[in-house]
Amino acid sequence: MRAKVRAMRGAIPEDSDVLGRVTRDNSADALEFSRALLDWYDRNKRTLPWRENGDPYRVWLSEIMLQQTRVAAVLEHYQRFLKKFPTVEKLAAARESSVLAAWSGLGYYRRARMLHAAAKQVARQYGGKFPRTSGELRELPGIGRYTAAAIASIAFGEAVAVVDGNVERVLSRIVGRRLAGEEVWSEAQAKLSAHRPGDFNQGMMELGATVCVPGVPKCLLCPVRSFCAAQGELAPSRSNGRQKKCHVQYALGRREDAIFLVQRARDASLMPGMWELPEIDGNGAEKTLVRVRHSITVTDYAVRVIESMPPSEIQGTWVNQRRLASMALTGLTRKILQRTGYI
Repeated sequence: MRAKVRAMRGAIPEDSDVLGRVTRDNSADALEFSRALLDWYDRNKRTLPWRENGDPYRVWLSEIMLQQTRVAAVLEHYQRFLKKFPTVEKLAAARESSVLAAWSGLGYYRRARMLHAAAKQVARQYGGKFPRTSGELRELPGIGRYTAAAIASIAFGEAVAVVDGNVERVLSRIVGRRLAGEEVWSEAQAKLSAHRPGDFNQGMMELGATVCVPGVPKCLLCPVRSFCAAQGELAPSRSNGRQKKCHVQYALGRREDAIFLVQRARDASLMPGMWELPEIDGNGAEKTLVRVRHSITVTDYAVRVIESMPPSEIQGTWVNQRRLASMALTGLTRKILQRTGYI
């Protein structure tokens, strides 16, 4: 029946009796799909700390951290951040520098600043209680359509679908062509379980992250394989191009128990106000302390660090080694200082 329904879509007069039957069949398809997905999710979902309860603060924190960051990279940061700021009120009352320091290593620091701003608004405007609808949640800083839908469905049971990269990939394979924009949101909403929207949304994301993966999907393990038109990967889309390669060199200046750091401008477009080692030119003759690789958006950095006193024209500050772990360091600087044993 599902194959017949797909074949008839787009070729049925709106006033025909057939349309009513197709609509009912589509609804039945969606119900069967959600049942299969939820049954699989109940048995196979990963144990993640933000799934322990439906606390909206924890759901919100996890969703912001998971933006553009892998689950494995978030786990340790999430636990550490939550220990330092266990409630939205604690986060709202913190200094921005403390929030950035706790966020250090996750990158995309604008997320941390928006997180802090949203916490202040929740504390002031809502008395520490998160708004319960996706529409209201979108009024908070740093919360867009996806994040609002995730919080509202998981924490408050609102029947609103989410679309992230995983969900988009799953749905595109299900219908057999690449979906984008409003079309993918409509498809997600049409399949959503109204009774368990939060679990359904998490199930879709879990399916994309663990089974319907990029490249070679694990189709034999897929709980909704019978609904899938692609039965595998879709034809490749046009490539966005390779990452740019960039070679940079930093000086690690030491004086007794202090390290020399410089602070990015407050109005810098990237990581404003964060602390880092000074970038310098080198002739290649200096002793190399460490080499690291670091990627930011579309740039892949090959980083060389030398032990050197900073040039006199560089304005910076000598920071005691004991303070380094609690400072708002750039992710690259933290990586270097961890690699060299200073953190």
